Amino acid sequence: LIRMTDRSTALLIVCGLIVIVFFLKNLFRYLAQYFIAPVRVGIVRDLRGDLFRNYLHAPLSFLTEERKGDLMARLISDVQEVEWSILNVIEAIFKSPLIIIGSIAIMILISPALTQFVFILMVFTGLIIGTIGKTLKKSSTLAQERVANMSTIMDESIGGMKVVKGFHAEKHLIDAFMVENNAYKNVMTRLLRRRDLSSPLSEFLGVSVVAVLLWYGSTLVFEQRLEPETFFAFIFAFYQVIEPSKSFSTAYYNIQKGRAALDRVDAIQASIKNMSIIPGSDPLLSQKPDINISDLTFSYDPTGQSVLKKINLNIRAGEKVAIVGASGSGKTSLIDVLLGLYGHYQGSIKIGEQELKSISMQEWRSRIGLVTQSPVLFNQSIGDNIRFGREDLSRADIEKAAERAYVTEFTEKFPSGLDTNVGDAGVKLSGGQKQRITIARAIVNDPTIIILDEATSALDSSSEEVIRRALETILEGKTAIIIAHRMATIKNVDRIVVLKDGEIETQGSHNELLNSSQEYKKYVEMQTFNR
Repeated sequence: LIRMTDRSTALLIVCGLIVIVFFLKNLFRYLAQYFIAPVRVGIVRDLRGDLFRNYLHAPLSFLTEERKGDLMARLISDVQEVEWSILNVIEAIFKSPLIIIGSIAIMILISPALTQFVFILMVFTGLIIGTIGKTLKKSSTLAQERVANMSTIMDESIGGMKVVKGFHAEKHLIDAFMVENNAYKNVMTRLLRRRDLSSPLSEFLGVSVVAVLLWYGSTLVFEQRLEPETFFAFIFAFYQVIEPSKSFSTAYYNIQKGRAALDRVDAIQASIKNMSIIPGSDPLLSQKPDINISDLTFSYDPTGQSVLKKINLNIRAGEKVAIVGASGSGKTSLIDVLLGLYGHYQGSIKIGEQELKSISMQEWRSRIGLVTQSPVLFNQSIGDNIRFGREDLSRADIEKAAERAYVTEFTEKFPSGLDTNVGDAGVKLSGGQKQRITIARAIVNDPTIIILDEATSALDSSSEEVIRRALETILEGKTAIIIAHRMATIKNVDRIVVLKDGEIETQGSHNELLNSSQEYKKYVEMQTFNR
């Protein structure tokens, strides 16, 4: 077509073709990025979602061993690093090898001998790049660990701000944070210098190969062993290899950097899976089951000392049982095992006629209302904290629970009532107010079993009296397991179990134990029922 037209028309056609070619090139490059974008962010979403899901399903023994800041760093910064370092170069991973393979195929067709010579040079340069790239993974691991350490310090500092200010420990924490911050800066400086070396190094090595190739190819042309036009075609084909090789080497460096973050995510996933309890799936058959514990032995570390030893305890449906004992006697550990938070116990725990390990934990825990010593509230409204995790509850259900737990006594004074936000960890409320909200949360779905884990031990006398009145109302007709330090909390229970060093020393009523148990008598002498 060009030969059949005059020069002006031919020039116009050539210019038009150039514009069309580059338009199509950039169009398809954009379309590639357009369609790869949801893949990239989808992988990150799935990775982060799976990790968070595993955190929430992890056994309590795993979460108590790990630093919260490190878990947060793996969920946020490590997963983000995977996107930046690995998924960001996914286009180069697929496109560059195809261009390189196609160009090499053309080179082989033109001159197999010259291609063999070039291949040896490319292997040599690849070894140099690979050697430098291997150091990136180690440096990236150190960098992510420093981020985790900074996250831990920040989390502990903000969470314990009252103590920090009370002990004038600001400088101590700032110094600790800056040690990790400076270490992170030094690691990242070395890492970025190595990574940024990839492109110029690849270009220099590529040009060096071209220079050697020009010398060797020109020698073949001078000796008339190779035609000049064939050599120029070979040089053009080889030139098409250089640019994708640069992008591929940069992608390789980034992948090495991202692998460190991905390995940290995989490591925490593997740790959780190795420690996870195999969940039961059987429905709980009895509506108001007895709880029968036989020869229960438990230790947090399977190879460590037992914190519970040969516990035998039967709790009838509707019975109120108090568990007392000195700190470290195993009271809270017994509750944790009953809640299914630890599955590696020895002995038997039967709920009705069913073994606890065989029952669906979701169904078992739905029958339990739990009130802990330290109220745990989330940065939401009072009503949302009462409803927490149960979206099917109506406003009337929440209001009824709030009234029974004496929450409405103080919410009526707030302009927004139950819609008042409690702040971070309930910072806007007093200890007694927070505990009343947790009681309302425990009873809002009308559980058959109530567990009180030292629910009033951290309260003043007036707050404790309100909480006690609330508990007397909600425990009526329920199976209750009450851990208490204060005798006033358990004066109306059916039975008291005395724990000592992980074993049941004795059990009975208050009057029986005063006559038969020196441990209980000593415990009572330190307190009074009527304060």
